[in-house]
Amino acid sequence: MYCTQCGVELRSEADRFCFQCGTRTAAGRMEFSTRPLQLDKCNKKIAGVCAGFARYLEVDVTLVRVIWLAAAIATGVGFLAYIAAWLIMPSDHGAVAWTTAPQAG
Repeated sequence: MYCTQCGVELRSEADRFCFQCGTRTAAGRMEFSTRPLQLDKCNKKIAGVCAGFARYLEVDVTLVRVIWLAAAIATGVGFLAYIAAWLIMPSDHGAVAWTTAPQAG
């Protein structure tokens, strides 16, 4: 399979991102996240809302925090949305994320 953006041959069919340009591949678009949207108590700064969204969306937590802060400062909606998410989202109670848990054996 080849990257649709830069044309580089991908290392495997299961690659979700192109290693050359970072474009999401068709394999990444077809998969849906099965992990629940929860507060991430292990990687939290305030309440774990941004870390929880980053884990759910499989993006960098810093990117989510910057976008959320920009929305909060620019429109003020970010503050209300953060508080609402904090109240609505269930907590993972500090459990290690199941995708990063060490394998037994």
